[in-house]
Amino acid sequence: MFEEFCDFLCNKTKKFITVEINPPHGASIDQILKDIKKYKLHEKVSGFSCTDNPLAKLKMSGVLSAIKVQQTFGKPVIATMSMRDKNKLSLQSTLLGANDFDLRCILALTGDPAKYSDQPEVKGVLERDSTLLLSIIYHLNNGVDYSNKPLNPAPRPIYPFAVSNSYAKDMKQLQKRMIKKLDYGARAIITQPVYTLENAKAVLEIFEEAKTMSIRETAKEAQIVLGQFPIVAARTANFIDDKVPGINVPKEIIDEMNLAAMDGAQKEREVGFRLSKRIFDDVMEAHGKVHLMTHNRFDLCAELIG
Repeated sequence: MFEEFCDFLCNKTKKFITVEINPPHGASIDQILKDIKKYKLHEKVSGFSCTDNPLAKLKMSGVLSAIKVQQTFGKPVIATMSMRDKNKLSLQSTLLGANDFDLRCILALTGDPAKYSDQPEVKGVLERDSTLLLSIIYHLNNGVDYSNKPLNPAPRPIYPFAVSNSYAKDMKQLQKRMIKKLDYGARAIITQPVYTLENAKAVLEIFEEAKTMSIRETAKEAQIVLGQFPIVAARTANFIDDKVPGINVPKEIIDEMNLAAMDGAQKEREVGFRLSKRIFDDVMEAHGKVHLMTHNRFDLCAELIG
């Protein structure tokens, strides 16, 4: 399943769409699975991803959620693992257990700071940034643990994903961070949301250059998936542009959303969806590989994809 998933990702002629799932603040993901089925989203996408306590807020385990999603839909799931909450022993243990359940696409994240948590006095572990997890996966894929002791049995191949900002005043600095993650073995990079075709093309250009500059042979076949977070509310557009690093929402979009908001929620949503649909279609035509992030708005995902 994962081999086919990654082959699909690497195929320039096929469309590749993944949808992010945020596990619940509760002890069951069943309602989320029902919502996905309601909109038949699993029939429209290549796979899913599950987040790992984003913003350090308590949610159901991303890895366990990913296993259940994968078993429910028979579609590959990219499980996010944050360096914030686990040391290298726990990371390896989780990866080995996930491997036995055939969960083998892992998105390596440093993680949002623990100071944002909704849990009292929580402390981050953070032995290193996400390159440590990429390095651990590199070891496991060579049949050894992080201390180079042979694993018996060795795990099946793990496919490491990484993340990247989609915008920077100095795009060469962004490229350097891409190269670093490719050097540590990332097979694919998922970006923060893009909001213009020009931004998308700029990211694609520096990524293709980064692949040629990496020391790792696997970088030659590495892929980039462009993120999209549909904006259907003016306050969301303003918040993302003001508060979220590495994303640029053009002033034209913010102005259009602010004007639409003056005419009520329905107009605001209509304008936001039209703008979001346009960039989704543009990116799918130009690149064909998109990762949708909608805070579990699966109705919106299904409408965008069509």
